[in-house]
Amino acid sequence: MERANAYVDKALRAFSDTRLQLAATAVAASAVTVGAMWGVRKAQRSRRVRKLKRSTLSDGHGVYGEGSLVMDTGGAAEAVDKHTPISLTPNEESLVREQLARHYAFLGEDGMAKVRGSFVVVVGAGGVGSWAALMLLRSGVQRIRVVDFDQVTLSSLNRHAAATRANVGIPKVEALRLSFREIAPHARVDARVALFSAETAGDLLAGEPDFVLDCIDNMDTKVGLLSYCHEHGIRVISAMGAGMKADPSRVQIADIGDTFEDPLSRAVRRRLKMRGVQSGIPVVYSSEKPGRVQLVSLAESQKDEPGDFSVLPDFRVRIVPVLGTMPAMFGIAMGTHVLTELAGFPTEPLAVKGRGALYARLQRDLGNRERERTAAHGGPQLQMSTDDCGYMLEEIWRGKSAVSGATDKLALTRWRAALPMAPSNCVCMTKAEADQHDLLEGPLEDHYAPETIAFIEHRLAEEKNLATMR
Repeated sequence: MERANAYVDKALRAFSDTRLQLAATAVAASAVTVGAMWGVRKAQRSRRVRKLKRSTLSDGHGVYGEGSLVMDTGGAAEAVDKHTPISLTPNEESLVREQLARHYAFLGEDGMAKVRGSFVVVVGAGGVGSWAALMLLRSGVQRIRVVDFDQVTLSSLNRHAAATRANVGIPKVEALRLSFREIAPHARVDARVALFSAETAGDLLAGEPDFVLDCIDNMDTKVGLLSYCHEHGIRVISAMGAGMKADPSRVQIADIGDTFEDPLSRAVRRRLKMRGVQSGIPVVYSSEKPGRVQLVSLAESQKDEPGDFSVLPDFRVRIVPVLGTMPAMFGIAMGTHVLTELAGFPTEPLAVKGRGALYARLQRDLGNRERERTAAHGGPQLQMSTDDCGYMLEEIWRGKSAVSGATDKLALTRWRAALPMAPSNCVCMTKAEADQHDLLEGPLEDHYAPETIAFIEHRLAEEKNLATMR
């Protein structure tokens, strides 16, 4: 009997162990299945998002015309070009002239005839482009095309010229068209819900525009637009970064080759140089030093697949903080420049005072340092011009000390004392840091942290690459 009971106990234990093993196997299998399903669903979601973004503007049909996405809100879009007729009765013409009386007094009959006979294209109808387009319309431009793929959101209300709560959700260009109709009903407004690209450039910039205003905030698209206008001889003005800027006194108009302190201007300038465009494109930018405000961080749920949360493929994901007044200032500055150019009343944007003097001081100081070096053992005189010194300060060292990041009392000096002075061996430091650096003996690795040396060597390698495009 005892042997029978022992056998039963042993069988029960074995059965229990088997059940536990089966249960563990089932749990593991379930976990694998859930993980696989999650991975598949995540991949499917990413594919759907990418497909949706690619197809958003590709069907080419809608009630607003090619590329339209949303329901009509009254009125039809129309094609406009340089030769689109403007028909006004004598009474309507009298009203328009009264509406533009201050501009007639300023620009004269001939100037206003040129303005009213012009055709302008504004690409990008956000905070900058909407104000530029609005003020050109108010100033007498009667043929205007506005291009943008985006819609009005609640966050647009702090900076968009025509955004209201009532038109949240409609295309930005349509919000402008509806607003323009109330201001200048005789004007012809071509509102294009479209994304500018190399494929759409010929169509979106067709019609013999007298001026194109680039108000795009995507780097690749901006460079593509500027290159197209340069290649086809179309006058263009470009807006650089208004986000994260707060000082209205730093807003400037200058040639793209003469800008400084603005990271977007620097990046655009470099890419244009790669396409053979050195200068000849006026830009509105801010010389305010960046860094006081940062991009808004991604939410935890966005960090794994940040590209899924961009408006379109290759577009920025993180939000740029912006004071609504600054894009308006950029847009109005652009509009003013275009207005005076159209009217034959050109202005001469004032160069930023003191920058040329700074470059000259840097060269003078560098020359003194080199003379002290060569006095002891001979050697060639300094071969770097004032422009070279400005190039090193602005393009390579971004107006900062390579050692401390300081921006005041800067100087240029040799990085490695054994090598001759040249752009590829020129480092920016504060004057005090440069004085100390010039007295160092032995390998630089004994005096600077590895990350500092790596940073400086990386920038000097960058200069060697840029030197081929200067």
